[in-house]
Amino acid sequence: MPSSNSNVRNVAWVGAALGFYAFIAIGIAEGGLGVLIPSILNAFDLSPATVTLLFLSQVAGYIVAALASSLLVSRIGLAWMLLLASGMLTLSLLIYALTPLWSVMVVTGVLLGLGIGLIDAGINTYFANDERNAKLLGLLHAFYGVGALLGPAVATTLLSVGLNWRSVYLVIASVVGLTIAGMMWAIVFDYKPLTVRVETSDMDAVANLRLALNTPIVLMSGLLLLIYVGTEASVGNWAYSVQVISRNTPEMVAGYSISAYWLGLTLGRLGMGVAIARLGAIRTLDGSMGLLALGLAAWVLLPDQLWSLPLIGVALGAIFPTTILLTPRRVPPALVPAAIGFLTSTASLGAATVPTVVGWLANQLNLGIIPVVLLPLTGVMVILHRWLVRHAPLDSRA
Repeated sequence: MPSSNSNVRNVAWVGAALGFYAFIAIGIAEGGLGVLIPSILNAFDLSPATVTLLFLSQVAGYIVAALASSLLVSRIGLAWMLLLASGMLTLSLLIYALTPLWSVMVVTGVLLGLGIGLIDAGINTYFANDERNAKLLGLLHAFYGVGALLGPAVATTLLSVGLNWRSVYLVIASVVGLTIAGMMWAIVFDYKPLTVRVETSDMDAVANLRLALNTPIVLMSGLLLLIYVGTEASVGNWAYSVQVISRNTPEMVAGYSISAYWLGLTLGRLGMGVAIARLGAIRTLDGSMGLLALGLAAWVLLPDQLWSLPLIGVALGAIFPTTILLTPRRVPPALVPAAIGFLTSTASLGAATVPTVVGWLANQLNLGIIPVVLLPLTGVMVILHRWLVRHAPLDSRA
């Protein structure tokens, strides 16, 4: 290897930058779907209940990827795993754009879930276990928010100028495809923080599940994140349809209001560090959940206003990264990789199952029921959070 490469091998910010862009990419891929759902409904003549098959098809890929990620990283290194995941995600988006068959699109969701799950779990574990990057965990998730707000904005803009939803997916695939180039660079130039085969937890999916079921703190944290991510994804996937179909909001206004939601989530994550420094992690979570209840109540009771969606985004912003950040302080060090793998897998399960359930309810009743259903879920999150505070005490830094 040329000696000129040695200066870049151990620069911590390079790995952080690659992680940030990967999270932008998965944010765009996931965030754009909500705006495209009405077009997909029309293209394949689907109902709100039927289109939820697309969410469910991602479950298997999400769970397998998140539970197996720590083992895969230890075998081939993070860079190779992320290269594999980036290729899977890019390919799945291309298939979305090109297939004329709904059945193929549903099956491809498994591949998409696998790609996103590997990226999500692998990079979360990398940041949480690296002292140099752990303090950037909130910023990492803020970059997901950047991608998630760009997804609806890009989709809305491209649809407004006359492109169809398939063309939108081609554009998104090209953005995600750049992660392939980034991971290839890391491999070719032997960027050590990513290419070293990190010894994490030599556990398979069954062992991770057994660990979680025998560790109530991990189990309750996973359930909290399942409901949290399910709520986040439900708003992102269904708010556009609620606004346009149920409340007759103009399409451009509704599309950009979804971007405002993701902007709020991004701002919440950018402000997470300041909030934790001043209030502590526990009070930050208390405040976030209270603000979430306020935002959802406004969305239910005041249908003509537009400020509730960005408020909901701000409220949601800190919950996931703060819970991940607290995990190494709630479980023994040897269990951290497996615990984080389990948390991300259950979170991914929530991203598929909760939007599916609310979509089924909307099909049985009406789209307007979706904000109503999400409100009591906040109460469940509060109960789980307070249980963790009582049964997983932290030191004074929390």
